[in-house]
Amino acid sequence: MIMEHNHNGSSKRARVGILVGGGPAPGINGTIGAVTLEAGSRGHEVLGIYDGFSHLMAGTRDRVKILDHDEVSRIHFQGGSILNTSRANPTKKPEDLGRVVDSLRSLEIGYLVTIGGDDTMYAASQVAKCSAGKIRVCHVPKTIDNDLPLPGETPTFGFETARQYGFEIVHNLMEDSRTTNRWYFVVVMGRTAGHLALGVGKAAGAALSVIPEEFPGAVHLETIGDLLEGAILKRQALWGRHDGVAVVAEGLLERMPAEELTSIEGVRILHDSYGHLRLAELDLAYILKTLVERRFAERGQSLTIVHKTIGYELRCAPPVAFDCAYVKTLGYGAVEFLLNPDEQISQIDGALVCLVDGQLRYLKFEDLMDPKTKKTTVRGVDISKPAYKVAREYMIRLEREDFENQERLEALARAGSSREKSLSPEEFRQKFEHLVTDLGGGS
Repeated sequence: MIMEHNHNGSSKRARVGILVGGGPAPGINGTIGAVTLEAGSRGHEVLGIYDGFSHLMAGTRDRVKILDHDEVSRIHFQGGSILNTSRANPTKKPEDLGRVVDSLRSLEIGYLVTIGGDDTMYAASQVAKCSAGKIRVCHVPKTIDNDLPLPGETPTFGFETARQYGFEIVHNLMEDSRTTNRWYFVVVMGRTAGHLALGVGKAAGAALSVIPEEFPGAVHLETIGDLLEGAILKRQALWGRHDGVAVVAEGLLERMPAEELTSIEGVRILHDSYGHLRLAELDLAYILKTLVERRFAERGQSLTIVHKTIGYELRCAPPVAFDCAYVKTLGYGAVEFLLNPDEQISQIDGALVCLVDGQLRYLKFEDLMDPKTKKTTVRGVDISKPAYKVAREYMIRLEREDFENQERLEALARAGSSREKSLSPEEFRQKFEHLVTDLGGGS
């Protein structure tokens, strides 16, 4: 156990520090509460650090608060974070990282719990490394994106709550769509992975979901436009329906060539402190609505599309029961790693805590890093597994059989025709068949 010596030479137990990095996610406060209550019961004072690493990087040590039982005993019901959060990156400059470690040591923190996603985990790993064993670090995986490389199908906390609230929003939009005979393009938050968009779309039974993992290479805006347009025409041709909801993953933007993005009027490309594209600055839903509506208008067809982005309203939602219970286990596990490690775990200065098959596991930071980028590995949707394949079966999208069945192909071409401009079956094939040859259509 790490012991600290004060100026009188007597020893005392080191404090446990806790901070939050990255975007909000339901369950943060429950994690803070679980860590505080468990560490307190083991005789350790818990120091909450405000605004992630930002103040520590500046050498400021007064933006902290001692957390106690009465303050945290009911915060697991609340969304948001009582310690706020920040995307401040202490790893860009060695001097910033040094000030973080020095600040933690000055605050008598010998143990640190970080709550966050892949960027915060990377920062946590570097703090553990820079402290040379003087500060043990445990990272609790948090993100509504569900993109941290946890074993198996283990979700990150916050994902299930975000999916639930996203499901309810899309469910309501589907009813509005049916009632008013219009389409909705709904972009769902998720920086690089499509877990949340697929999870929401699959649960709600949206007409289709489009995620970055299904594209073998770069993602082109026109290709997404073809996917959406093809789905709209197919629903009209085969079912006579003029309504629908398409769920689109925000992370598609990360895979688009920069020149395509900058060519869009009014678009500015901005990056955060970790070098990630600031996706919220790019209204993908509006861009796609404009693109597809223009295509129909050029053929003399009328189509109403409403665009919506879902993300910020999910991040600070009150956690559902799953996440309330889940973070209590993770918070306990973090304290167990830091304060009561077994012989094998005690040799590890920093790790991520996770729950696999009902058992707490601790994954060394170095095992979670991409050997090429030296950054945290990101977990995407595995499109070879049933979770994606089943969702794909229920989507309305152009499939191989649509081009092999002449009667169906003719019906699709008629749906794409108007009095002003007709579309022949062969023209339809030339325009849309690449969706099943390049991306791989269903049966």
